[in-house]
Amino acid sequence: MTESYQRILQPAAGFASTEVGSFLAQMDDQTRRLTADTRGTTPAELAWQPRPGTNTIGMLIAHIAIVEAYWLSIAAQVPFECARVLGIGEDDDGMPIPAEGLPPAGLASRDLSYFDDLLARARAYDKSISQRWTEADLERRVQRTGRDGNTWTLNVRWVLYHVLEHQAGHYGQILLLRHLHRDATPAVARL
Repeated sequence: MTESYQRILQPAAGFASTEVGSFLAQMDDQTRRLTADTRGTTPAELAWQPRPGTNTIGMLIAHIAIVEAYWLSIAAQVPFECARVLGIGEDDDGMPIPAEGLPPAGLASRDLSYFDDLLARARAYDKSISQRWTEADLERRVQRTGRDGNTWTLNVRWVLYHVLEHQAGHYGQILLLRHLHRDATPAVARL
């Protein structure tokens, strides 16, 4: 007998803008899926590198949290206080990693609950600063000077989109690393 399933996405409640609530609901769903797909990940797997110079799952999760809070701070035009918001510094994800680099020592031996907490703290921060944004705020322009010295003008809507697509891209990398780790690790070691 076949089953019937539904996938319904509703804007998150409590937002002045339905569109902002929709972006946050999408981000929440991506985090829910990432969380489900990383259950059972050990500290060793979180810190595993296929080779030096490659990101680890832990680095990617920390990076997702840092980038989320960073970009929402830009959109809100408030200083980014990473240590206050997340409890780690802006560079504590170790990214970009040097060509032969190893993961940052601050992420070594961290368990999944540590990384779950980083994501939860970033999302709580995001929601706290975006709940009052209106439809008109989505058109507001902000400027950012890139590492290359070029100035970028962005609207708040693009910032929300960028945070969502950034998370989705790294989520895919995390899934790939889980598969690579599984294939590189003898079955006995995974028990």
